[in-house]
Amino acid sequence: MSRPSRRQVFGLGIGAAGAAWLRPAVAVAANGAEPNPHGESQGQSHGMSAFGDLKYPADFHHFDYVNPDAPKGGLFATIPSSRAFNQSFQTFNSLNAFILKGDGAQGMGMTFTSLMARAGDEPDAMYGLAAKSVRISADGLTYRFTMRPEARFHDGQKITARDAAFSLMVLKTKGHPLITQQVRDMVKAEAPDDATLVVTFAAKRGRDVPLFVAGLPIFSQAYYTARPFDETTLDVPLGSGPYKVGRFEANRFIEFDRVKDWWGADLPVCRGAYNFDTVRFDFYRDRDVAFEGFTGRSYLYREEFTSRIWNTRYDFPAMTDGRVKREQLPDETPSGAQGWFINTRRDKFKDPRVREALDCAFDFEWTNKSIMYGAYVRTVSPFQNSDLMASGPPSQEEVALLEPFRGKVPDEVFGNPYTPLVSDGSGQDRKQLRRAAQLLDEAGFHIKDRKRMTPRGEVFRLEFLLDEPAFQAHHMPYIKNLQTLGIEATLRLVDPVQSRSRRDDFDFDIIIERFSFSTIPGDSLRPFFSSRAAATKGSNNLAGIADPAIDALMEQVIVADTRARLVFAARALDRVIRAGRYWVPQWYSNTHRLAYWDVFAHPPSLPKYLGVMAPDIWWSTQARPASSGQAG
Repeated sequence: MSRPSRRQVFGLGIGAAGAAWLRPAVAVAANGAEPNPHGESQGQSHGMSAFGDLKYPADFHHFDYVNPDAPKGGLFATIPSSRAFNQSFQTFNSLNAFILKGDGAQGMGMTFTSLMARAGDEPDAMYGLAAKSVRISADGLTYRFTMRPEARFHDGQKITARDAAFSLMVLKTKGHPLITQQVRDMVKAEAPDDATLVVTFAAKRGRDVPLFVAGLPIFSQAYYTARPFDETTLDVPLGSGPYKVGRFEANRFIEFDRVKDWWGADLPVCRGAYNFDTVRFDFYRDRDVAFEGFTGRSYLYREEFTSRIWNTRYDFPAMTDGRVKREQLPDETPSGAQGWFINTRRDKFKDPRVREALDCAFDFEWTNKSIMYGAYVRTVSPFQNSDLMASGPPSQEEVALLEPFRGKVPDEVFGNPYTPLVSDGSGQDRKQLRRAAQLLDEAGFHIKDRKRMTPRGEVFRLEFLLDEPAFQAHHMPYIKNLQTLGIEATLRLVDPVQSRSRRDDFDFDIIIERFSFSTIPGDSLRPFFSSRAAATKGSNNLAGIADPAIDALMEQVIVADTRARLVFAARALDRVIRAGRYWVPQWYSNTHRLAYWDVFAHPPSLPKYLGVMAPDIWWSTQARPASSGQAG
């Protein structure tokens, strides 16, 4: 099995009905101090989170899960296993990874710093990086960040609040649509002086919006005075992070060199991290070819997303003699949704009965057994593998959220949530195919001359869009079942650039995608499920979901002010999304399958919320040990 890697995305929350639930969540100081009557929390805080809970005190030395004495040096070479914004798994043609145009290079985020850095062992906590502290107003709408005086760009110039304000505003106006959508509730960013950044948010802003803002890259305002921000380029931008762009060849590889006198190396959020002298990404168009590159030591680390390869091909000499290691590490993060997303912008897919018929035609049990070695579990929910996923009849709290939409949403949302049928594993379950045919007939898609016709009298044709061959084997039996129903289903394999263009323009019938949310989701739901995102080029709302009930429930999510309310509201939202049949669910795994040449080590306990964190907190066993507390 082949699957895109899950994203490390700040999630969304959803609240219940009633005036008391419409208050914005307010993060408070680390010591839990209540806001004072003058409109600001008591004192500066070294960190922030959605509900104000911080594990680490102001004087913490390092995150518990890192090795603060990890040696510095060595090479970490890999292939892309995750992507964000305009990045691709197979290629790159631009060093601008934060706009819609082009295919951005993997790893560019390492060359920039941000206001704060995420903790991997807390659901959503962030601690000071370029900003040493933050003060939050009582209403949660004004954040005053104090910049670190030692923060520098790679040319030695100081990082000021003016640079941070410029960066946030240029990303809001010219950044990738996924960024602009998530900062829509950021009203403005201003710098009254070089040391102070004031960020103002809209009323009822999402709880995760300030966290998303605090994690965005800081650019040099002076650098972009003479350069357009929203253009693709292979010019190396001026950065400020732990790495600089090194050697690269577009579409083939890119290297990042560690900044050995980096200003942030000895900060608590950075100790034990960024240990490799060079981080390299190699690009392959085919996963089988990429595997051969790994066996030949062309690169050194891979996370295996293809169960066929994991189960049949790790018997090469370097593996059997111990030069390559394999590990399976638990993945406790929400697995989210992976599946075939159906483009409801097209008339032939507007009827949910048609979409459910497409679901019935897919035999997961056969595919899992015959192609994927029984390694996976069926995905059913966007909140899979988390307590946000709905199950059984709705609770009283969920019903209270759903009641205003009775008659406007399917009646099933007030019962058990939709779950795909379980097949007999034969590959052509007659019961499921009869159900699919019945649904198509009910929707007016009748058989004529052995072909399924749309209500307009046209042959019902659909095309699966794919950008890599590894998934072809999963499509063939599915397509065969669709053809049994009289549907002319085909598969189109295109190059990554064309795939990205068609995806951004919503120029497809059905396309595969994977996404996930954190355990505290919020405003980041909008790019995936909102009506506005459905009409926004480049958004992640691939299915074109435009449902007023979903929009309203998302707003409730965003204002939930307790964890319990968030859970109830997320489950209500889940029921309505699943009732829409917007995707044919695929599968997920609850482990990370890792293979690497025996030149790496990692901490014994990896963080729960950020996965394996390679290469960030790994190190080379061939590097010299570092002295504790030294920048290296």
